[in-house]
Amino acid sequence: MGRYVIRRLFQMIPVFIGATFLIFVMVYALGDPVAALFGDKAPDPATAARIREDLGLDKPLWQQYLHYMGNIFRGDFGTAFNGQKVTELMATAFPVTAKLTFVAIVIEIIVGIALGVVSGLKRGRPLDTSLLVLTLIVISVPTFVSGYLLQYLFGLKLGWVRPTVSTDAPLNELILPGIVLALVSLAYVTRLTRTSIAENARADYVRTAVAKGLPRRRVITKHLLRNSLIPVVTFIGADIGALMGGAIVTERIFNIHGVGYQLYNGILRGNTPTVVGFVTILVIVFLVANLLVDLLYAVLDPRIRYA
Repeated sequence: MGRYVIRRLFQMIPVFIGATFLIFVMVYALGDPVAALFGDKAPDPATAARIREDLGLDKPLWQQYLHYMGNIFRGDFGTAFNGQKVTELMATAFPVTAKLTFVAIVIEIIVGIALGVVSGLKRGRPLDTSLLVLTLIVISVPTFVSGYLLQYLFGLKLGWVRPTVSTDAPLNELILPGIVLALVSLAYVTRLTRTSIAENARADYVRTAVAKGLPRRRVITKHLLRNSLIPVVTFIGADIGALMGGAIVTERIFNIHGVGYQLYNGILRGNTPTVVGFVTILVIVFLVANLLVDLLYAVLDPRIRYA
């Protein structure tokens, strides 16, 4: 196991370098960050040249990237155009989005897997058909539509929750945004679990467990569900980074000052240090989540062993 983890860590290095370089190039290709500082006003050429020199933007792109990566390894993610350190923005934004992502993942796992198991065990019956249709509808509805609808219904019409989240973002206020963020992923988890359960229910090891007279609950939880969760765990592991980076719409709807909020403002104002810094951290989150998923395979399936 230890050798496998070390090998995977070394494999993550070129992935991290390649991903961050592509992000760096694409973000800086969106426009001139110096021009974005002045908004609609045309900057004075001499002033713009001096700012580019101070920020290192007069150098070739590959030198800018090496300089940026060197600063990252020293813990310096640069300074936003408003003079605030990017690390300070991260310190306030990432805990909020981490809590929102945690709520979404918990809802996604509990509700999605439960519905998938029920649907898979009732394959071909009206309940199964209804859940398939319902999940297809959820997947088809854009997040901004479901977000505004649930906000209006539960926040404004019924008054059960706050329509917007307060600055400190307590967990109880993040439940509705977490549901909105998790809806599409929840539908996919339900369909993945349903398909995997339906396929493995006809496997030989399940028939053997039933023939031995094991209780139905133990057959489902100990044998059927455990082996059916591998594709679901794969999806959830990849979804952690996607949820953190894709929370822009949800955070805008509920006025949550998290990663999505900072990315939106950074892109809108051409604040490239903020965008590149935040996305770099999201790349690290994605790589770590996928490593943990690979290690979890051996826990779910005893047949998998890492040399």
